[in-house]
Amino acid sequence: MTDRTDSSQQAVESILCPYDGHVVGEMPVSGEADVERAVETAQRVFGQMKRLPRFVRADILDRTADIIERRREEFVRLIAAEAGKPLYDARGELSRSLFNLRNAAREARAFAGHEVPLDVDGGVFEYQTATAEGGALHLDEVDQDALANLGRRMGIARRFPIGPVLAITPFNFPLNLVLHKVAPAIAVGNPVILKPAPQTPLTGRLLAEVMREAGLPEGGLQVVHCDVTLADRLVRDERIAMVSFTGSAKVGWHIKDVAGKKKVALELGGNGAVVVGNDADVNFAAARCVRGGVVYGGQYCIGVQRIFVHTDVYDAFEAELVKRVAACRTGNPLEEGVDVGPVIDEGAAKRIESWIQEAVDNGARVLTGGKRTRALVEPTVLTDTGADMKVECEEIFGPVMTVTRVQDADEGIRRAADSRYGLQGGFFTNDLRRAMRALEEWDVGALMINDVPIYRIDNMPFGGWHDSGFGREGTRYAMESMTDIKFLVVNYG
Repeated sequence: MTDRTDSSQQAVESILCPYDGHVVGEMPVSGEADVERAVETAQRVFGQMKRLPRFVRADILDRTADIIERRREEFVRLIAAEAGKPLYDARGELSRSLFNLRNAAREARAFAGHEVPLDVDGGVFEYQTATAEGGALHLDEVDQDALANLGRRMGIARRFPIGPVLAITPFNFPLNLVLHKVAPAIAVGNPVILKPAPQTPLTGRLLAEVMREAGLPEGGLQVVHCDVTLADRLVRDERIAMVSFTGSAKVGWHIKDVAGKKKVALELGGNGAVVVGNDADVNFAAARCVRGGVVYGGQYCIGVQRIFVHTDVYDAFEAELVKRVAACRTGNPLEEGVDVGPVIDEGAAKRIESWIQEAVDNGARVLTGGKRTRALVEPTVLTDTGADMKVECEEIFGPVMTVTRVQDADEGIRRAADSRYGLQGGFFTNDLRRAMRALEEWDVGALMINDVPIYRIDNMPFGGWHDSGFGREGTRYAMESMTDIKFLVVNYG
């Protein structure tokens, strides 16, 4: 990325394709005055948005999906270019985004409070319904008609939007992970200030333009492409009601520390593990692990990084895994048929390469891959790794998998669970008892049986344990976190 100033003195930044460095587009840079104006606008528009009827909010989301679908190829090409994402995966992201929007529209129409029964305990009821003049009220002294009348209190819990939401999003899903924050916020009536990843702001800006075309009030979604200092100021700003962040654990926990009294939701990293039992379909498990490990160059917080395989099936699994990884086609993400494009920049590629080399220097073996060309890292399989190596204990965020022989599935579960992360996991087995026990012993936000941790449908609860964050995304779960309860008690006796 390079900075420059155009003829009107507006600072802009050139957004570059990570594969070959060509300029994808120009993005205005938000300064201090722009950020302040965004907060003031969000405050002002909140008064309008929180009063929008459900059907209006839902229609905006549905129309947004319709416009994006009409402009599908434009969005796909932009995602592929600025994020370096292969076209197949960019198209998959767009399809998920359409579902995300339309599901949020459905939820906007259905999202509601509930009645809370108040006549459930006699002793408490006597105490709470007594009058000062009458003193203590004893239910056995009240006739049936009067008792029925005393019971006529209704409690209604209703959810209301909380105010401006600051959404801070990563580069790997510049449309769908943005929508995981924006769509639920709009569905309940909250305006959003979007701080996209510095590498991929163009897709967020295009989304904001489309939502405005779909009828979102001016200022309902604002994009600020600003530096870290101004982003930190936004996190601390008391006028922001909630910060929803997806990114690294280091940044996420800093946000929690400085956010003050506002709500915070953190979706952080992982080092996704898979356990392959001796009763697994080995070919299927290997195929899914390859997909889970190399998709978008491994830049996936729920990607497959660590694989623990029962000794009875290890040799067959390793051979199938290596064969499939070696067959992956690498290259230009804008070419059809490419499986693995570049990682987000050459600096990230060099870090991944250094972790591989560090593991090899400490006894690991490369079964396939391991080489780097500029920002492109070959899909890699390592074995003979240790739990203290970065390729196992940290989040590599690259197309690298470790495969380890274990004596049984129980050892595999213990090794998989031995991590400071706990986002999602996978366990290939047909033994239901083992599967249920694994969920008890393995602290992850979701466990996939006979699948890999990258499985995610966008309406399911999504989030992690430990250093993988807290709070849950997924439309309805995010809507609940972006609202709060007001309780109404009506005495109609």
